[in-house]
Amino acid sequence: MSDEVCELPQIRPDSKKIDAILERHRSVAIVGLSRDPEKDSSQVAKYLMDHGYEVFPINPNAEELLGRTSYPTLEAVPETPEVVCIFRKPSDVGPIVEDAIKTGAKVVWMQRRIVNNEAGRRAQDAGLQVVMDRCMMVEHRRMSEAAS
Repeated sequence: MSDEVCELPQIRPDSKKIDAILERHRSVAIVGLSRDPEKDSSQVAKYLMDHGYEVFPINPNAEELLGRTSYPTLEAVPETPEVVCIFRKPSDVGPIVEDAIKTGAKVVWMQRRIVNNEAGRRAQDAGLQVVMDRCMMVEHRRMSEAAS
């Protein structure tokens, strides 16, 4: 059996559910935030910051990113981010989801091209909302354009 998003429609929420996540939850840990400003993770983090989100960079190889303290792990962040946005390969997602559950996050968001149904099920079973294979920046732009 393949590990495609379509097997778990509840993990690919509709636009209304995504909009509610984006409107309700304003603090975001970016796991895998790159030092390279041209990388998607950096572009998304900057966009979210420019639109009023509190962003917590997670990168064990950087002390500061985008003018913010960078943390080596999700558990090292001094407050609980509501959304854990993941920019890591699918095989790395499981432990990140476990950390999200432990820290009390509300949402696990796997960016575009990141799908891990097993980790998604685990997050849902723990009461977290899950989004896979969607870009937070693209979804926020879509929501903003629809509102105007």
